[in-house]
Amino acid sequence: MPSRPVSRASRTSRSKLRPSLDPHASRPPPSAPHPPRSFREHFFHSLTPYSGPYQVAFLEIEVPVRSPRHFSRIKRNGSYALKLDTVLFAVYYPTDNSDLPRSERRSLHRRSRKPLSRVPWLPRPRAETCKGYAKFFNVPYIPITAYMAATSMFTKLPVLRNGRISSLWPPAVEEDEEEKVTTENIPPAEGGIEAKEEQENGNSLSQNTLVDGGEACEADKQDGKPKFPVIMFSHGLGGSRTLYSSICGELASFGFVVVALEHRDGSGARTFVNKAGSDPDLDSQGLDRSPGPPKDEKKQHKKNSGQDKPYYKVDYIFPKDNAQDTSPHNSRGVDTELREAQIEMRMAEIEEAFHVLQLINNGKGDAVRARNLRKKGNVGASSLGLDGIDWDEWTERLYLENVTMMGHSFGGATSVQALRSERLDWLSQGILLDAWGPATPESTERERLRKPILSIGSEAFMHWTENFERVERICHEARDGGAPCWMTTIRGSTHLSQTDFAVLYPKWMSVFMKTIVSSKRAIYLTVHSALEFLKITLPPQQTRFKKSWADDQLLSKADPGMEIELDNRPNDKWVAARLRIPHEFRQRLKRTVKPKKKSNVPRDASGKPLKGLVSWGVGQEIWCHQRPEQDVLDRYMEENGWSPQ
Repeated sequence: MPSRPVSRASRTSRSKLRPSLDPHASRPPPSAPHPPRSFREHFFHSLTPYSGPYQVAFLEIEVPVRSPRHFSRIKRNGSYALKLDTVLFAVYYPTDNSDLPRSERRSLHRRSRKPLSRVPWLPRPRAETCKGYAKFFNVPYIPITAYMAATSMFTKLPVLRNGRISSLWPPAVEEDEEEKVTTENIPPAEGGIEAKEEQENGNSLSQNTLVDGGEACEADKQDGKPKFPVIMFSHGLGGSRTLYSSICGELASFGFVVVALEHRDGSGARTFVNKAGSDPDLDSQGLDRSPGPPKDEKKQHKKNSGQDKPYYKVDYIFPKDNAQDTSPHNSRGVDTELREAQIEMRMAEIEEAFHVLQLINNGKGDAVRARNLRKKGNVGASSLGLDGIDWDEWTERLYLENVTMMGHSFGGATSVQALRSERLDWLSQGILLDAWGPATPESTERERLRKPILSIGSEAFMHWTENFERVERICHEARDGGAPCWMTTIRGSTHLSQTDFAVLYPKWMSVFMKTIVSSKRAIYLTVHSALEFLKITLPPQQTRFKKSWADDQLLSKADPGMEIELDNRPNDKWVAARLRIPHEFRQRLKRTVKPKKKSNVPRDASGKPLKGLVSWGVGQEIWCHQRPEQDVLDRYMEENGWSPQ
């Protein structure tokens, strides 16, 4: 096959604060300091630190919903299977230790300050979560628990629990602080980092109401603290609030607040719902009354023995008489009754999580803390709960208009339906990560997709014809509604390439799933494609951090005419599950050869090559199936009141 020209990222102007991106090496700009590694991380599998200009903090919230209820009449063990009592989510958000007093920075370095501790990757109680995965994969739980204990049970996220939300602008914004944003009444990014460090700590924001129409609030004008755009993230089957931390945390490091839902609709491997109050039962009815608490919680709940448990667990729900409805070879197809009910419940959880964000943004964070059920003494909770958070610092710090919806697999199907919903009109664009097309409900005359879409698929799912055509129709639906749409595929990737499993277990992904691309490179391509998409679809005041983002032009230079190779298409038995590697032994042998210094292999921030089983070179790693014309983008931006980027 003849070689095609390699796309190059455009050269940006050099600055002493942010070195320009090397287009030949595809090396991202320098990142913020990373949290110190724990002793265990030298022995266990670890996650990659984030590459953006911000450090990342993390908090988790579980609060009772405003209207407890159940969805559909589907039952398991005599009780309703889909019941909504509380909403649980994690928030990944920008923080920066450089604005802490010196004494606090020193105590953080010694890891003696509990509010700034690291967060475990595997949700608590960890042994019970391992059992949930074993049940999900239909394998004995003892080998799964033993293997995860030996590899990742004590893995930590590269985030700081309950850190203060950053009041600093990234360096690339500081260098252009006199430049005004094109939208009227939006102030420049004044203050910069050096000016911010001279201010007193704890300078709280003014609690003014957000103004519609893209105008900046008074808080920006008074003390120059940045406001952050929001992304809602929906996980896939078997997922959790931490399984996509590589993507959620990476986006947060570039200036986003990412809300990662943990759905209680029976689509996760295992999750625990804490009971609110002291009522004998929850309003949605049907408590799980299996005897005894998890082993990890026996001491904790000893005093509750003889009473109803103060929580219940939700395991993965298999469709009756159609357990493998996710398989491309299933003649009965998707269990639409279950999946559509789950999507309805997921949308209700998204709505509840957004309501909590509104409370926090409106200065009512203390009320959220008081209602929080993820606190010491409750199942699955950290002993810190929400202690140590200065909620005044969160007031008017979030953009709660033009929120982005993002999801992987079944979460991608959820994202499509959420973007169609009139009830969730605060969502303005969506990013679909390897969406599960057949599980996505068909559009109706009333609910149609009219918002921008970016679909980033895996090569393994691209070869699943039914799924590919369904996602293609979703993109056509958005395009017919007048919205710009991109549909791309990351070459050599498989379905789990956008999860933390790919980062923690790259060798197993390569051997069993036949993943070809570097796992870290797949995450990089996913995140930076998303950032480029958001540069275009978000209002200018929400992308004032964009100069600190790498400018790879992954979408703008994507060639829809690029020839798609089918050499890695598996036989029908393995479609969607894995790829095929021709001459696999020879390819793995070649992988051990070090690349030449001037080769076109992508690199990380430290200069280390991100080399997969095959490296196609910068500009040839993404296939583009759909891309809007420039006049479509210009018209979209003009209609929404901002100039083309």
